[in-house]
Amino acid sequence: MSEIDEQLREIIPRLRRFALSLTRNGSSADDLVQASLERALSSWAARRAEGDLRAWLFAILYRQFLDANRRSRRYARMLEFFTGRDDAEPSVERTVIAQSTLQAFDRLPTEQRALLLMVSVEGLSYKDVAQILEVPTGTVMSRLSRARQALRQLSDGEISSPSLRRLK
Repeated sequence: MSEIDEQLREIIPRLRRFALSLTRNGSSADDLVQASLERALSSWAARRAEGDLRAWLFAILYRQFLDANRRSRRYARMLEFFTGRDDAEPSVERTVIAQSTLQAFDRLPTEQRALLLMVSVEGLSYKDVAQILEVPTGTVMSRLSRARQALRQLSDGEISSPSLRRLK
């Protein structure tokens, strides 16, 4: 088995864990990892040899996730336009119930969850994360600080879920 195959086999569980945290669905996470690996293998020649393989794969996976979200939002808008219905948006009651049952980490925005996962769980450096997100290192540090603060506030109960108001 080649060294690259061994590296990929070692990284795939981490990619899957990251994809699962983004998609919150096992089969969607598997599809995202597969699509990311296909993209990585098809553009292998364009990869910088001196770059970190793990950071490169995480960047591809995150961009694949963002692209898929954009496509699904476009599809939902087109569906609403042609059918006159908006099936993509859950009711307010369902949204509030879902928010109240999520744990503190799950209540963070996707970008903050992804950032915390990349740095805290996967152990990527600020520099690697900055390259993945295509932002300066200082921006990564400030976003990470805000994500950690939000997580603390959610954990301490300082931020509460929105409550339903009765309209007469």
